[in-house]
Amino acid sequence: MSYTVYLLRTSSNTLYTGQTNNLDKRIKEHYAKTGKGAKYMKYFDSFELVYREEFLTLVEAMRREREIKSWQREKKEALISRD
Repeated sequence: MSYTVYLLRTSSNTLYTGQTNNLDKRIKEHYAKTGKGAKYMKYFDSFELVYREEFLTLVEAMRREREIKSWQREKKEALISRD
């Protein structure tokens, strides 16, 4: 099983960072705006997947998610554009 750390750009141009072991299912949960999706994402009309990274273990993915969440927006944008 692999784990994915991902970034979504919302319709308000904010960035959301998350991690999952099933990205397709997680994206559908965000779109459905159900209890399974992140509460934050329910406030936006739309979003797009702008970045993802794969990891072999949950621990690695959680560590990377925490790291990215601690960054300023400029650094996240650089990651997205791969600068």
